[in-house]
Amino acid sequence: MQHGQKITREPKDLLTAAGFQILDVPEGHLCCGSAGTYNILQPGLATRLRARKVANIEGLAPDAVATGNIGCLTQIAAATSVPLVHTAELLDWATGGPLPEALEGVEAAEAPARAAQ
Repeated sequence: MQHGQKITREPKDLLTAAGFQILDVPEGHLCCGSAGTYNILQPGLATRLRARKVANIEGLAPDAVATGNIGCLTQIAAATSVPLVHTAELLDWATGGPLPEALEGVEAAEAPARAAQ
């Protein structure tokens, strides 16, 4: 979303308003390696980008990672044990919806979590 649509602040503002503590990922502007067809046509580059992104995320020790991009969600989830959820899932949960499946069994899932974005 941040590269193609230039959307950066709005998801964070929505999650903050819903009670989540947002942690900004160092080098958050860098791609996770799934943009376009990187992970298909340039798997070596995609793997390096993903490793760098995951290292930055895991350094924050978040309860979860929120993203609005399904490509990023699947790319990052393949390389970390940190739960990944779509931003809309967290907003739904915060407003009375079900606990996102990725957060089932997570100890901090009883209240809005610290989410890296």
